[in-house]
Amino acid sequence: MSNNKKSFLILVAGGSASGKSTVVKNILKKAGAHDVLIITHDDYYNREDDLTMEQRIKINYDHPDSLDNNLLNFHLSELLKGNSIEKPIYDFVSYNRSDKTESVNPKPIIIVEGILVLTDKRIRELADLKIFVESDDDVRFIRRLQRDINERQRTVESVIDQYLNTVKPMHYKYVKPTKRYADIIIPNDTNHSVAVDVIAGKIKDIIRGNNNEWFIWKVL
Repeated sequence: MSNNKKSFLILVAGGSASGKSTVVKNILKKAGAHDVLIITHDDYYNREDDLTMEQRIKINYDHPDSLDNNLLNFHLSELLKGNSIEKPIYDFVSYNRSDKTESVNPKPIIIVEGILVLTDKRIRELADLKIFVESDDDVRFIRRLQRDINERQRTVESVIDQYLNTVKPMHYKYVKPTKRYADIIIPNDTNHSVAVDVIAGKIKDIIRGNNNEWFIWKVL
């Protein structure tokens, strides 16, 4: 990517298992976008080497303080300057960051996805577009249960316990209130083709090098 062109940064927030990744995939498919960097906020969970596994399991991972936003803010700032970064990788099995990192280069479009990605003002101010994906609580719980069992080797009991004790209360305290910062709100319980078309259209403009001003729509 040419260093004289700033990347277009999109933040995608929403409740746990609200369908953020699916919405992003639909947008990129509709836009025909391939040169896109996707970063998950989960990779920026704090490193907890000094804690035992039992202690790490008990951490409230749905609280903003569980994330290293200082590092994310620095990394995004570097990417927007055209610099490469060493992105952390989170290991959901060990409840800790991996010792490995991933070398990441800036791309024309950067998407950061995470339930709490809109909580930090510094990160919001870096963004060109902020999206919030909404979905029914029961649907989100079922999706989370299936995902954590199949992909993260969690037990049914641990998923339910975490959902009731931290995921659900933190959603209403920290995640859902960030909806007010979003430029576009996508209701993922119903057809979201209008919102996808709006965002995909903007991405097509970026791909074509069209940097004209555009209007942000609230899609409710």
